[in-house]
This record gives sequence, C-alpha cells and structure tokens, in this order.
Amino acid sequence: MVLKNAPVWMGTASGTLLSSLGLIRTEDIFKTVLLASIGAIVSFVISCFLNLIIKMKNHKFKKHKKNK
Repeated sequence: MVLKNAPVWMGTASGTLLSSLGLIRTEDIFKTVLLASIGAIVSFVISCFLNLIIKMKNHKFKKHKKNK
C-alpha cells in the first residue's frame, strides 16, 4: 500500500466500521457474550476430561509395561 493512499483506506475502513455499528443491537452483543462464555466453558471441560483419559491410559500402559 502506498502512503499517499492511506487516507482513502482509513476513510473507507472507518466508514464501514461506523455504518455497521448502527446495525448491531444490544441483544446481539449479549447473545454473543453468552454463547462465547458457554463455548469457552465447554471447551475447558472437554479438555480437562480428555487430559484425564490420556493420563489414565498412560498410567495403565506404564503399569502393564512394568509387569512384563
């Protein structure tokens, strides 16, 4: 991007941003925050559960290997 075209790009980007801000409702923001929170919690719980399963499998594998 050439420096002399920077004001054009800035004007286009800021105009697009300001025009889209009028279309966003408060309900949409709350819905997005709620769904993002639920997604983060589910992701964390599944990650902990999978780590627990992997640790249990590795522990059984180590015990089985020591007995041989």
